[in-house]
Amino acid sequence: MAAETNSTIPSAQFRITSDDGLCVACARWDSRGPTRGVIQIAHGMGEHLRRYVDTINVLTSMGLTVYGNDHRGHGITARSAAQFGDFGAGGFDLLVSDMVRLTGVARDDFPDVPLFLLGHSMGSFAAQSFVIDHSHEIDGLILSGSGSLDGLARLANAAPAGTNLLNAAFEPARTPFDWLSRNEQVVDAFINDPLCFATLQPQSLASFLGAARSLKDPIALARIRSDLPVYLFSGSEDPVGQHLAGVRLLKERYRAAGLRDIAFDFYPGGRHEMLNETNRRDVQTRLLGWITGVLDRLDVNKSQPSLAHELQR
Repeated sequence: MAAETNSTIPSAQFRITSDDGLCVACARWDSRGPTRGVIQIAHGMGEHLRRYVDTINVLTSMGLTVYGNDHRGHGITARSAAQFGDFGAGGFDLLVSDMVRLTGVARDDFPDVPLFLLGHSMGSFAAQSFVIDHSHEIDGLILSGSGSLDGLARLANAAPAGTNLLNAAFEPARTPFDWLSRNEQVVDAFINDPLCFATLQPQSLASFLGAARSLKDPIALARIRSDLPVYLFSGSEDPVGQHLAGVRLLKERYRAAGLRDIAFDFYPGGRHEMLNETNRRDVQTRLLGWITGVLDRLDVNKSQPSLAHELQR
């Protein structure tokens, strides 16, 4: 992971109060220059928002303001390490509701600027849930390290107790987290980060996997607005995406639900965290290229140079 610099120190840190009274830690990073778009990040399981500082630095340098939060049971939202992986009684549904609240904050701050939701891993499944009822509140959906939650749940339920399902394809492995990235520094940083952990607590894990039913339900998916721009990116060796099988299934389900603006980039050899992979600059460039395309179609800042072009300079 890149070291944190002054450009990635949050411009603001604040908390929102959830439906159950939990104070959820949030942050905002202001764009350098006029804000051309807003991106809300929903991080993955066992990690926290500050692991995205390298990508946040790139986004803000290209005129994008970034919002995000540490999910319940994660990062500095968790009251102690003993509560890591614990969503509380409201479960995964409240985690999604927290994201909706943060979207409202971002919209209040920037009412006339396009807003994108970027979800990674567990955060991508939360984003899939988010858009079922809230697709009109965002201008684009970005899913990283995603796939079919029902397929992942079937594998998890069938695996023998004690099996490291996600790392199995990389055995014999250097660490239990080789599945995250080919970049050993990224893997070691995750292992040594006191705010990172391996898995959810049992009740919260059950709540998370229980969301699979609605995420595959054609009636629920039909509630997503058909013109929502969607961008999927994944590594071919990502076990969460079932080595692309789950990502392709998700894409097919969205198309069957009537979504007509779906783009994707699949990276041969890439593992779970493409934004932290050995080719992350290419991944970031393609991500910014897609964002530019959506902004252009929304007639926003057409006179400005491409974000992807600027990153490559």
